[in-house]
Amino acid sequence: MDMLVKLYDLRPDASVDAMMERYGITIRRLLPPELKTLTDWITPRFGAGWSSEATAAAMRQPPTCFIAIKDGTLIGFACHEATAKGFFGPTGVDTKARGQGVGRALLLTTLLDMSAQGYAYGIIGGAGPMDFYRQSVGAIPIEGSVPGIYRGMLREAEPDDISASHQQVPPDAT
Repeated sequence: MDMLVKLYDLRPDASVDAMMERYGITIRRLLPPELKTLTDWITPRFGAGWSSEATAAAMRQPPTCFIAIKDGTLIGFACHEATAKGFFGPTGVDTKARGQGVGRALLLTTLLDMSAQGYAYGIIGGAGPMDFYRQSVGAIPIEGSVPGIYRGMLREAEPDDISASHQQVPPDAT
C-alpha cells in the first residue's frame, strides 16, 4: 500500500542529526560516479528492481538519491523521483546498521529534498514498514493503492526465459 506524507509539515530533526554524528554516519547526496558502487551494493541485498530505480534517481540533476556512509562504507540509501514524480523510494539499510536511526535519517533527508524541490506532498510507494513511516513522518495509508503504479510490472527474466534466438552458437557449430 502507498502512503501519503505532508511535506509542508516536515522539519529537520536535530536529534536525528545528533544521532548520526554520534554514530559517525554521514548522509549525503550520491555522486553519479558512485552509481556502480551503489547498484552493486543494492542488488544482492534488495534486488535488481530497486537497483534500477536507484539508477533512475542517480541520473537526475541533481541526483535524487542519498546515501549513508560509515567509516567509508556504504550502509544505506534512499531515493525519490525514481518510479514517478512525487514518489519516495526505494530505500534500504544494511542489516548490520539497523537500529542506529539510519533509515529515519535517510527518510527525512530525502523527503526534505522533495519539499525543497516544491512538492507539498510525497507518496511512499509500496510502503513496507507502515508503522515506521507513520511514526517517523506522519504518513497515512492511501486506500485502494495496491498494486497502484506497480500494476502490470514485468517480472525478472530467469535464464530459462531467454529466447533461443538470443543464445550464442559456438563458432565451430556451423
